This record gives sequence, C-alpha cells and structure tokens, in this order.
Amino acid sequence: MKTKHIGFFAVILVFGIIFIPKIHDRIVNDTVVDNTRMSTAKSQEADVVVDTSETLLTLQPVPPFDFINQDSEHITNDFYKGKVYVVEFFFSSCTTICPIMNRNMVKVSQEFANQENFGIASITIDPSFDTPTVLKTYANNYNATHPNWNFLTGDQNIIHKLSNEGFKLFAAQDKEEIDGFSHSGMFALIDQNGVVRSRKDTHGNPLFYYNGLEQEGIDMLIQDIKKLL
Repeated sequence: MKTKHIGFFAVILVFGIIFIPKIHDRIVNDTVVDNTRMSTAKSQEADVVVDTSETLLTLQPVPPFDFINQDSEHITNDFYKGKVYVVEFFFSSCTTICPIMNRNMVKVSQEFANQENFGIASITIDPSFDTPTVLKTYANNYNATHPNWNFLTGDQNIIHKLSNEGFKLFAAQDKEEIDGFSHSGMFALIDQNGVVRSRKDTHGNPLFYYNGLEQEGIDMLIQDIKKLL
C-alpha cells in the first residue's frame, strides 16, 4: 500500500513540475494569454478580411467621348481631366427610376458644391428628344447648379455603345417599358485619371457601381469620392 501511495505522489509531483509552469506562463495579470491553435486560426482568418473602408479597386478606363451639354457646349473627356466625377445614364421623360436617381445625384452634388475638382456627367439615352434646350430645363428643374455638372446629348448609337460596352451599364430602347427605354440605375465613379473606381464588398468582391436608387449606395459613393479627392 505504501508503495502505491509513493507512486501516486510521484506522478503528482512530476505533473506539477512539468505543467504548472506552462499554465503560469499562459496567465498574466489574471488574463489568459491567447496563443492557442484556435487563436492562430482566428488570426489567419482576420488576415483575409477585406478592409472595404480603405481600399478602392481600379477598373477599366473610360472610353473617349464627345457630346453636347445643356449649354450647347462640346464636352469631352478633357473637361474632366484632374477631376473626380460620377457618370449616370438617364433620359428626361423617364417617369420611373430617373427622378429618384437625379434627386440622389443632387445630394451628391450638394455634398461637393465647393469642390472645383469634382464633376458629374448625366448622359441621356434618348437624344432625339433630349436636346440641349430640354436638358437645360431639366437641369433647372432639379436645381443642378454645380458648374461641373453636364447634361449630355449626342448620337444615340454612340451613347448606347458607351453605356453598354464602355461602362457596361445596360441601356436600350424597349417598347414594353412605360417610357420606351430600359436602363441601369447605377452610378459609375471615375478618378482624376479617367479610370472607373469602385469598392469591394465584405467578401472582397468588386461592387463595380453604386446604386443610384438607394441611400446606402449614395452614402458609399460620397464616402469614396472623398477618398479620391
């Protein structure tokens, strides 16, 4: 019996010598030191989380364009050199999404009312109706007073190609639609070098464009314009 007791106490002594110092090393000021394999896995997981608040993607450059604005002036890419600007495709007789888009665009323009290096290009997809005179009235109705906000018209085929192929924002005539056209409600953000920029989502995937119909999209757009400026 004494021999068994001696063996038992020897095991306890060995345990104390080997493991108690290790336990002590993991407790500092009554706090468990987190250096387990689980914490390592958490650390690795944290490394792949995209910081969407700081990083903007660089996408495709904007193709050259040459249109007429509401003041009958020629406006090309050169007008926007050195400026951060937003592009939308709309038409003045639209009664569905365009009024929402342009009320939201007014919010964006007001946020940067005093920024000379900010601009907006609102390009009509119905140029046969949207003459400079019509666009001038439309701009006045929305109180679009930013000096670098151009409402642009031109050749319909060129505009639709620019929208669909250049920006990859859908625009087309559609007799089944209420107003005869169908188009995207998204806004494109362009940097000072004429390149489309966008943020990533929480999974690191590109969003490409900003929802011009929802406040969340407008808030993100304003945040990212500020980053570029």
